[in-house]
Amino acid sequence: MIPLSILDLAPVCEGSDTTAAFANMLELAQQADALGYRRFWLAEHHNMPGIASAATAVLIGHVAGGTQRIRVGAGGIMLPNHAPLQAAEQFGTLASLYPDRIDLGLGRAPGTDQPTARALRRYFDSADQFPQDVRELLHYFEPAQPGQAVQAVPGAGLRVPVWILGSSLFGARLAASLGLPYAFASHFAPDSMDEALAVYRRDFRESATLKRPHAMLALNVVASESEAESRRLFTSQQQSFVNLRRGNPGRIPPPVDDIDTFWQPHEKVGVERALACTVLGDAQQVGEGIAAFVDRHQPDELLLTANIYDHRARLRSFELAMQAWHARHAA
Repeated sequence: MIPLSILDLAPVCEGSDTTAAFANMLELAQQADALGYRRFWLAEHHNMPGIASAATAVLIGHVAGGTQRIRVGAGGIMLPNHAPLQAAEQFGTLASLYPDRIDLGLGRAPGTDQPTARALRRYFDSADQFPQDVRELLHYFEPAQPGQAVQAVPGAGLRVPVWILGSSLFGARLAASLGLPYAFASHFAPDSMDEALAVYRRDFRESATLKRPHAMLALNVVASESEAESRRLFTSQQQSFVNLRRGNPGRIPPPVDDIDTFWQPHEKVGVERALACTVLGDAQQVGEGIAAFVDRHQPDELLLTANIYDHRARLRSFELAMQAWHARHAA
């Protein structure tokens, strides 16, 4: 039974605020810890009213401090927004505070629009330097050498697992060449998933930290007591995608009974394509859906995500997903 993990964005819902979002985030992480999820990852986004995980490293520390066993990490840190030394110091600090529990996933996208990207790292022009930045960051985690002019304190000599995130062949090739684990953003950009997995597995080079390819795929999962209710809950995420594409990002909206009254036909096609890697339904349907996805793509891990408006329904969804996964294998 491959492990399940959770990707969270600290979603901010309409009628709520970031304080409530952070409280909900921690409660979800604590539930995930108790249920046996392997990882709880937070994603870096900026200038997004519905996503409160911009200060990703800060929240990772908060979640790690409020949980006991679950690994906590970044899915990911958008490295073009950061100096590699600063990222190494931040995650060296986290790894020192919470040994053997911190992950660092690295992404090449800015996680925002171009004006905000320029505001984040004012003298950085593009993500073309990403491979070089990754190598520089990895260097800071190596033991410091005598006479080394710049070192990460803390960070040097710490075994912080580094992942490459991606939604294209670029990240797959980089992860393979560096011998790093790879996480694919199939929950919102599945078009290149199969090809990227094939490239990663074919071109993988053994490294000091990883002997064989290790791939994690992201999957939208919404579970409830019925398929109809799960489909209704999922309309919050569908609306959010439409709003983003309309250039009107906002807080997570409440679900609607008929999503077809909200979007235009061409918007429906685009959103359904982006969210094609989705499993909805009751516990049995979700268990079958996850199993079918795993059988088809053979990931080493799954990263589940769900932007559900009602916090209690969201907690219940992740609870049902894990129960269904265990029941599937127990049977």
